[in-house]
Amino acid sequence: MLERQPLTDATLEPLDDHLVVQQLDESELPSGLIVPANEATQVRSGIVAAVGPDVVAIEPGDKVLFPRDAGFEVRLARSSHRVRVLKREDVIARIHD
Repeated sequence: MLERQPLTDATLEPLDDHLVVQQLDESELPSGLIVPANEATQVRSGIVAAVGPDVVAIEPGDKVLFPRDAGFEVRLARSSHRVRVLKREDVIARIHD
């Protein structure tokens, strides 16, 4: 019988022009920027957790705005922690608080 190795917390290292973003679930941002209700379903905001080597003008820790359906949602090992992997071209704007 094979013994299974316990799963550990995984981290994602984006490649090329991809970034990993931790989504925020709010329509009003701490900066006071309010996303209008009719647009709240079309855009999301999040904190950049990691960037690939080809990404320019965006760094980990930046708050960004992106289309709701952009990229891929990924659930990290054995947790409810979800992140979104986006291409750099999907990022609409950086948000300054």
